[in-house]
Amino acid sequence: MYNIRCIALSFATVLIGSIAIESLSVLPTQAVQLRDGKVYFVQPPRLIKVTTTFNDARVSGATYYFTISLPENAGEPLQKVIINQHQGIENIDFRLKKTIAFTGKRSRRGEKIQLKDVTRDKKNRTVSIVFDTPVSPGKTITIGLKPEYNPMTGGIYLFGVTAFPVGEKSHGQFMGFGRLHFYSHDGKSFLFR
Repeated sequence: MYNIRCIALSFATVLIGSIAIESLSVLPTQAVQLRDGKVYFVQPPRLIKVTTTFNDARVSGATYYFTISLPENAGEPLQKVIINQHQGIENIDFRLKKTIAFTGKRSRRGEKIQLKDVTRDKKNRTVSIVFDTPVSPGKTITIGLKPEYNPMTGGIYLFGVTAFPVGEKSHGQFMGFGRLHFYSHDGKSFLFR
């Protein structure tokens, strides 16, 4: 009698567990929202690549591309990206009105993404890009920033990239650093500063 109860109980546990797992798989992924109203991504976006069209110092006409992947299970669309220059001998100024965004990668451009706002905080060396329509989970996008000109002094420049989901109290999640190395042909290239 004891063995029959154990078998029945084990069968019921397995059945309930499989129903629970199956029902979880059909539920849409929701963003994490704390009691204070802060919204987080369930699975944050990833910074895939940062490149420039020209890596010579003192060159004008370059574009710095930041490619970001928003996973299917992000839980919320991507509303805003902040790019912060963390390292570099000079502060790089950008032509904010020339900022672009599109789906896909630099080499395989998709649809253009409309921008609602692009602002700069010179003191904190940040550029904030807000999308007109939030980017849906499951997409790869690229943001193109156009500097006035590349730094006059060569060296390594690091840019921290942070993503924000939709919401008034959205929490930014740091995706990592993008590294650009600019080269001077006069021997004045510095690795760190």
